[in-house]
Amino acid sequence: MGKIIASITTSVDGYVTGPDDGPELGLGRGGERLHYWVMGGPWTYEGDHDFAMHGPDKEFYDELVSTLASGVVGRGMYDAARAWGGTNPFPGTLFVLTHRTEDQPAPEAGFRFVDGLDTALARASEAAGDGDVALGGGADVIRQALAAGKVDELVISTAPVILGAGKRLFDGFDRDVDLEVAQVRSSPYATHVRYTVAK
Repeated sequence: MGKIIASITTSVDGYVTGPDDGPELGLGRGGERLHYWVMGGPWTYEGDHDFAMHGPDKEFYDELVSTLASGVVGRGMYDAARAWGGTNPFPGTLFVLTHRTEDQPAPEAGFRFVDGLDTALARASEAAGDGDVALGGGADVIRQALAAGKVDELVISTAPVILGAGKRLFDGFDRDVDLEVAQVRSSPYATHVRYTVAK
């Protein structure tokens, strides 16, 4: 059985989105700056985007996804990403944590709608076999998994921006968790830190 690896990008002040995030404005007002590292530089919601990750960001990403065999995300992230155009772009099946399972997309899309974090993680672990499970956003899903002691590794990419508002990664989180720095990589667009979660 592999690890459960939670990963997310934040601003320096701990926001994972700007204000007004959602299907119409993805990462919220100003939030696209969080993912300059993903897109290879500045981009906007209105423009056409080439997925052109490079340098330390690509090295970090390629290493991170090399062991992944399935994943779990929340319905908010799925909807904000507009279901990634209708096809799962990540390794293995992507389990979407939602109370609205009745609108499950076709199996060939690569998404499975699941109600309940424990069920989602169990099904993702089973699907991953010996591979790792990616635990993506949103922040609430990561907080729940951390609080339940399910996360083996926490990966935070910090963009060099202060958003001042939006959704915070650790908003309301009241647990005491020890982390060990396992790896650090930096680029002009983000500092990526992989933490091992002490258990």
